[in-house]
Amino acid sequence: MANKRTINKSNKPDHMVMQAFEMEQKIKAIQQQLPPFLRDYTIYLRGSVALGTRQAYLFDIHFFLEYLVDETMLTGAKHTKDITLEELADIKARDVNEFLGDYCRRYYKQIDGQMHIFENNNRSLSRKKSSLTSMFRFLFRNEQLSVDITPGFNPIRMPKPQPDAIKRLHQDELEELLEVVKSGKGLTDKELVFWEKTKLRDRAIILLFVTYGLRLRELVNLNLDSFNFQRREFTIFRKRDKESVMPLNQTVEGAIKDYIDLERGEFSSEEGLFLSLQGTRLSERAIRNMIKKYTSIAMQTSRRQGYSPHKLRATAASTLIERGFSIYDVQNLLDHDNVTTTQLYAAHRKNVREDIIENFELDED
Repeated sequence: MANKRTINKSNKPDHMVMQAFEMEQKIKAIQQQLPPFLRDYTIYLRGSVALGTRQAYLFDIHFFLEYLVDETMLTGAKHTKDITLEELADIKARDVNEFLGDYCRRYYKQIDGQMHIFENNNRSLSRKKSSLTSMFRFLFRNEQLSVDITPGFNPIRMPKPQPDAIKRLHQDELEELLEVVKSGKGLTDKELVFWEKTKLRDRAIILLFVTYGLRLRELVNLNLDSFNFQRREFTIFRKRDKESVMPLNQTVEGAIKDYIDLERGEFSSEEGLFLSLQGTRLSERAIRNMIKKYTSIAMQTSRRQGYSPHKLRATAASTLIERGFSIYDVQNLLDHDNVTTTQLYAAHRKNVREDIIENFELDED
């Protein structure tokens, strides 16, 4: 690990432990700015939600408390940590609705002598509403507030996911993607220079995405010792640090071995599987850019319109369902919390309307 004095006795990779530690430090910094009466709530969050969700909730709550101090007469406190429980008890649902529906949509902050304009879309507002709902409901259940004001929060309209809106590669585009990364076809002269040094790495990454539907963070966190080639399996860490063992098929196993043996090089101090040319763990941003580059060529579109790694996850889901695997098996493979998420991919097939109409000719004779 970067800090040699730190000893990792967990079963998680060193870099994941350090990432969690750094996030915990950020959470502690936020908690120091919260009123003391929220201590029980922060303890509750620690045991009930994932680390990233805890950080997001506390950030949103601190932002709301800053709003109370800076923009309203609802508290006499000059700092967020000085807001009293009695002042919070006087807040009505309409106060929260004004915060979410009016202030948060567009607000202004003076930072380093410059005026900054911030905006939140409905998705961001929905998350802030969830954070505040969680806090107010807990304080009510914890008998710190006598009234639950959350039923009075205004709904925030979110677009219903539609199968037609799902972006994924179709079979011909998927085949073209694999050909592009294998041959370098469509790359510029400058890109070909780098491709010669990374083509085995890039192919292995793409195969992992489209075969297993991995999340970007799951792929980035893979280490050399995540793979057990004797057992033909590898281990990934899902959301909320769930450990999952995945089987290896011949294609993916061969691609990983080729990359390790022929291209990765000797970086004995680096535990990460996929490395940059500098010998450091490949970043999420670098992988996004790489996937966008290859998919744009496969789809014959501009680089700006290339797909993200999440679209390859959608591609894996749709392709598996089209090939006859059950929704529940695909849900298990992709680690979807709810099967309705997987059903969206089951409903999305290329030219489905055309297929229905062409196979429903009415015989008028």
